[in-house]
Amino acid sequence: MSQAPAPANPQVLDVLSKLFVSLPHAATLGMRYVGTAGRKPTLAIDWRDDLVGNPVSGVLHGGVITSLVDTCSAVSVAAQLPDFETIATLDLRIDYLKAATPGRPIYCTAECYRLASQVAFTRAVCFHDSIDQPIAHGVATFMRESSPVPMVGGANQ
Repeated sequence: MSQAPAPANPQVLDVLSKLFVSLPHAATLGMRYVGTAGRKPTLAIDWRDDLVGNPVSGVLHGGVITSLVDTCSAVSVAAQLPDFETIATLDLRIDYLKAATPGRPIYCTAECYRLASQVAFTRAVCFHDSIDQPIAHGVATFMRESSPVPMVGGANQ
């Protein structure tokens, strides 16, 4: 069995993974970068009362999972990038398979399975203990170089 490929540029992955989880929306949700296996990053969000969507059941709001999938998918694109560039979510679809268990953190692992010249394609899975017992699946597309002003300095700066 072959080893998973290393990030295309570890510096890009390091800087962008820290940047994405520090953005105000992600920081407010308490999103954290767990690590990357090959080019597949994992992010997590801990359960909190203020993130609950249904106060009777205590289940986290679906928007929290959507944000987790979107951000983790963006980090998976960063793992494929050879240099710094700005990306933007074009499309995001999530299938909620079962309710998250109240009181438990949610993890998301994503991969960018195709990096084309203008678009990146990703898939993600949210889970508690095992990726084999998913809470939600997500697929997304990202536009590459969507802004004339990069989010962070490239190698030439």
